[in-house]
Amino acid sequence: MPGVPVVGAHADDGGGIDSQSENTRNPLHRGRTLIAPNPFANETRAESPGDSVADCPKHVYVHIPFCYHKCGYCDFASVAGVDHLADRYLTALEREIATVGERRVVTTIFVGGGTPTRLSPVQLERLLATINHHFEIEPGGEFTVEANPGTLDHDKVNVLVAGGVDRVSLGAQSFQKRSLAVLERDHDPAEVLRAVDAIAPRFRRWSLDLIFGVPGSTLAMWTDDLDQTLALEPSHLSCYGLVYEKGTPLWKRRSEGIVHVLDEELERAMYELTIDRLAQSGLEMYEISNYARPGHESLHNLAYWANASYYGFGVGAARYLNGVRSVNTREITAYLKRIEAGEDATGPTETLDAEARARETAVLMLRRIKIGINRAEFTLRTGFDLDRLVGSELERHRRNGLVEDDGHGVRLTRSGIFLADTVLSDIV
Repeated sequence: MPGVPVVGAHADDGGGIDSQSENTRNPLHRGRTLIAPNPFANETRAESPGDSVADCPKHVYVHIPFCYHKCGYCDFASVAGVDHLADRYLTALEREIATVGERRVVTTIFVGGGTPTRLSPVQLERLLATINHHFEIEPGGEFTVEANPGTLDHDKVNVLVAGGVDRVSLGAQSFQKRSLAVLERDHDPAEVLRAVDAIAPRFRRWSLDLIFGVPGSTLAMWTDDLDQTLALEPSHLSCYGLVYEKGTPLWKRRSEGIVHVLDEELERAMYELTIDRLAQSGLEMYEISNYARPGHESLHNLAYWANASYYGFGVGAARYLNGVRSVNTREITAYLKRIEAGEDATGPTETLDAEARARETAVLMLRRIKIGINRAEFTLRTGFDLDRLVGSELERHRRNGLVEDDGHGVRLTRSGIFLADTVLSDIV
């Protein structure tokens, strides 16, 4: 899925740059979708405020827009019915990726969509060969590919393994046929089970995406979703509340009164159940919408939440380089024509000043449940002192019981998790 700015990253807020990873949104979506960018290893220390976030990109996002059907809630740069453009798109993608020049050593690669596994095995092999030609994963790194259950088979799994992919993110969303129909998903629950049977023996690290708060769903239905998910023993889960993105079919149906938003208290109960149920099963909440067994956290998403720099390639893909956020055009034919003409496919661009970058970093770090904002890491990355920059805002929320401060860092409390948008918006 496409990467970034702080509050207002999706169409509901009328601007900004999209978010692109498994899940970077607030699980309780009543506020706004919040940003997402990249971590730790081998990044330059800040010599002056804001200098560190984009000096040495160690993370790569590649976007594949093709889908069999565009889901009713989807606002990502995805297209259906144009599979005949896939080879042409891969050629354009090869040209764009080649602009990095010499082969780069990176920490994470994430291929999202759309549906990357909509590509044929031959096309998927070609894509991975292109990526591996220009980027090398360093030891301990991570190479993730997103997949939809109905598009994954053993042939494609073999291609992924041969291409160096070591992590798969599977978009299950729900095991309830009724919820899948409301979301306009193009798979059924049985296909999730078949996909897991294909990937579980081949990948030590794999993830499932789930959506709660679907119109017409109940707490019992969500409990069943969690039970069926845990029976599959995933090492990572992303669980988030349904977002009604402006302009999507689902948003229109809500506006027309055809579907109805779930009661806030019910949605909160679903979120609270998720936190507790997964914790009991050994999946620790490490970010406001992500859960993992120890050692199975998404390195790519951890990078986003540390506000590191990253490359982005493909239609609608965002990048964060040298303090500048930019996103490629979201229209596939425009992307193809511009790349084929030797032109840049970049669309909206946003340059953040040093303070804005530092505040954004604080917002992203605070999404991390266990780590939060570590003062030393924050200063290293931004050149700013956390307390001088946002100390009054954090202290107010500490008094309100929404954050806790142990002197080394600041984290959301249990109550603060449910009101994260309030705290994060205040910092921005």
